[in-house]
Amino acid sequence: METNSDTKINKLVDGETVLGIGSVVAFLVVTALGVVAEEWKLLSISWVAFAAMAGGAVLGARTQSRHATRLVWGYGLASGAMVTSAAVFLVPQAIGQHAKIGGFGIAAGVLLGYNAHTIGHRLTHLDLPMNTTAAALAAHALSAGLIIGVIYTAMPELGLLLGLAIVSHKGPAGYAAARRSNLAGESALPILLPAAGVGLTAIPVATVALPTGAAFNAAVFGFAAGVFLHVAMDFLPACEVGGEIQEVAGIEEHSHGLLDRLRTHALVSTSLGGLVVFAAWYLIA
Repeated sequence: METNSDTKINKLVDGETVLGIGSVVAFLVVTALGVVAEEWKLLSISWVAFAAMAGGAVLGARTQSRHATRLVWGYGLASGAMVTSAAVFLVPQAIGQHAKIGGFGIAAGVLLGYNAHTIGHRLTHLDLPMNTTAAALAAHALSAGLIIGVIYTAMPELGLLLGLAIVSHKGPAGYAAARRSNLAGESALPILLPAAGVGLTAIPVATVALPTGAAFNAAVFGFAAGVFLHVAMDFLPACEVGGEIQEVAGIEEHSHGLLDRLRTHALVSTSLGGLVVFAAWYLIA
């Protein structure tokens, strides 16, 4: 006889399946919209983001063992690339359009990103067909797509490198989220929503006429820089006692030697992530 808990679990599983499949269908619909509108840059960025996070989720869902080094390198490369990209491509655009408004935009982006992250625990009180990690990733991906759509609409001459660097964290994020879901006995299908999230908002926004002008562009680029700097800093691998790396890897509190080695990997990976963006800019510029 099926108990109330069994019924709740079945509903949750069904909800996870519907959410995952529905996200892919919606993503294909906005892809068609992007093709009609000839938004090729945003289509490329959206599909790279989707493939990276979905691919990372597949790997994470299949991983049973705990590999702290892989997680550190994934987070390190992504955060190094994002910090460098935001500082090189977004901050100069914001300050160049209007120094003070751009500066206020950067501050607003950092603070709003922090505030959203801080109150994210409230998602645990909602009856959602996804865990807290997937819900937080979905909220970030949808908002990031909105910002990317506005940026490329305001300045369509921007190249692909900026957008691709911004979504560089999708692979490691998908891997970590799916791995956490797998270890908790939960489905990884809801991660398809944040995987598709960039395209779900970026492409529709690109079809809307937006205000133009230096002040508007400064505010947009500043806010985007602040948000992505916050996300990048949040992805910096914290190899500390009580941190996520220790929790995911199952490291004992007294394993200071292992944490020290992981800190070395963190230093190298974050630096390499920044150097990759520099090399790509140097070769393309």
